[in-house]
Amino acid sequence: MVVKPEEYYDEETFNRLKAFADKQETPCLVVDSQTFTRQLDDLMGCFPYARTYYAIKANPMPQLLEILRDRGCCFDVASRYELDKVLALGVSGDRISFGNTIKKARDIRYFYEQGVRLFATDSEADLRNIAKAAPGSKVFVRILTEGSQTADWPLSRKFGCQSDMALDLCIMARDLGLQPYGISFHVGSQQRDIGAWDAAIGKVKVIFERLAEEDGIQLQMINMGGGFPANYISRTNELKTYADEITRFLEEDFGDNLPEIILEPGRSLVANAGLLASEVVLISRKDRNGLHRWVYLDIGKFGGLIETMDEAIKYPLFVDKQGEQEEVILAGPTCDSADILYEDFKYELPLNMASGDKVYWFSTGAYTTTYSAVEFNGFPPLASYCI
Repeated sequence: MVVKPEEYYDEETFNRLKAFADKQETPCLVVDSQTFTRQLDDLMGCFPYARTYYAIKANPMPQLLEILRDRGCCFDVASRYELDKVLALGVSGDRISFGNTIKKARDIRYFYEQGVRLFATDSEADLRNIAKAAPGSKVFVRILTEGSQTADWPLSRKFGCQSDMALDLCIMARDLGLQPYGISFHVGSQQRDIGAWDAAIGKVKVIFERLAEEDGIQLQMINMGGGFPANYISRTNELKTYADEITRFLEEDFGDNLPEIILEPGRSLVANAGLLASEVVLISRKDRNGLHRWVYLDIGKFGGLIETMDEAIKYPLFVDKQGEQEEVILAGPTCDSADILYEDFKYELPLNMASGDKVYWFSTGAYTTTYSAVEFNGFPPLASYCI
């Protein structure tokens, strides 16, 4: 399945991205800062009542972080290394959240020393570490949510706790001298079912009410995480549709007493801004009468396309060549049998494709460079450029 560029980029943007990519060694990722800015403005316009905490793990390019900084956005930080990136840009600690529930006590202390006062948690051990290393800080408890079966990249199970434990942790936070500030959830990345937010917000409402009525704890914030989709092959609703429905869910549960709302977008902001250029290394068949060609590229799971694992994310592909097409199996260049990108979901490429031809991957701005291996098989990390 080879897509049309105009389905994903306006003509001027595509020509600019492709022209730049064609001058570089492959594989490489090119990110368009103008597209990123438009996506950001769109999100902030759709959720005017929410604070944006960009999920740096999606793409930490300094040029993108500077755009966010200058627009007054905040940052969802997962490690001290990401923290150092935003601090180096002059961002103050009050615009940063330590959103990782799995963290070392000494890293909590480091964040606290840099002025960070907002921490995620989902376990007693982590909460006690926060109380010792970051006394008096605000904490928000992450809960488990349903809906992972409708997300292309689920995020439940490893993160979050059940609602009854969230109640216990909020009470414990108060008793430890912390400020139980709010509840967070994540319905899964590339979530296509808007109803997943309705169920999660409903759980949060119950927690808010029980803590207020039974324990005198007034929570002030809901962190709704990310999950808004990028423009891949599988169809999704427009962001405005998500925003309108989620706003309605919030108003149905909280009425005029809407708490502070935090969003942690990543994929939805930067994915569509990226174009990844790769090259065909080899084309072969496994037997004389083989029905499918194996197309080996110079980009694979370990070079930045790890989200093809289990064929979860299906990226749009484009090639310059025209002609009759045939289904192919796409694989990466490394000496690892797991480095097969798509085998069950069949892409079609022209029969006249040959070694050295370019294959362009659309909507690859998110979770590509940050997932790229450092030196597997000696291949360098994925090169990236922001234009």
